[in-house]
Amino acid sequence: MSGESSHKGKCVEQSEDYKKTLYALHVELVKLQKHLIAHKDKILVIFEGRDGAGKDGTIKRIVEYLSPRETRVVALGKPSDREATEWYFQRYCEHLPAAAEFVLFNRSWYNRAGVEPVMGFCTDAEYQAFMEAVPSFEAMLLRSGIRLLKYYLDITRDEQAARLKSRRSDPLKQWKISPIDEVALKHWKGYTEARNEMFARTHTPLAPWYVVRADDKHQARLHVIKHLLSRLDYGDKDAALAAPDPEWVVTYDEADLRNGWIAS
Repeated sequence: MSGESSHKGKCVEQSEDYKKTLYALHVELVKLQKHLIAHKDKILVIFEGRDGAGKDGTIKRIVEYLSPRETRVVALGKPSDREATEWYFQRYCEHLPAAAEFVLFNRSWYNRAGVEPVMGFCTDAEYQAFMEAVPSFEAMLLRSGIRLLKYYLDITRDEQAARLKSRRSDPLKQWKISPIDEVALKHWKGYTEARNEMFARTHTPLAPWYVVRADDKHQARLHVIKHLLSRLDYGDKDAALAAPDPEWVVTYDEADLRNGWIAS
């Protein structure tokens, strides 16, 4: 077999393994949803990460076979003039899960920890007020019975450049292009500093950050689902399948910034 044929064969094998594992994880997610509906649980999952990190694709695979009645994906746009005058968390509160609901935020209130300060969309006073308030806000959510999981999808600079380039050339990805994308690489350092500060000030024992290596989209999707399943209780769980892999998902640790596990 030639080198090219060998590579193609390996890709097909990996693709089949991915599909097989994803199917098994979808079965687990359906079990989870049946449990949360029966027990009236409230689940909130937040996804953050740089532009192109794979948030859309990961969320799509999670919700693909879940009941649309009890599952919601929230991806808020720019606040209106009226919303800009409200308490910062106010427009997010109406989207929080009620009993038996599974809600996923594709970006969240953490816009104020990343995009807004880097792009100059908020004042330093607004930023500092947010950073001081968010741990208490999340603690209130947890006390109300909401299960909160926070994932940061981490990609390297080269991978982000490749994905943003793909968006510009792929007619099916045109909707993803935004003015923010155009300057994402230019502001790489600023986003890195903002992310590190966000981790330092909003990673708490009650609401920790989980960091996902996301240069490989397929592995990132699988291991986010595995980790999510491992953190939530439901009947007839396949514990071996749901076991998280520390090669792909870790609880945030400042040491991972120094040792290169998290992209700088």
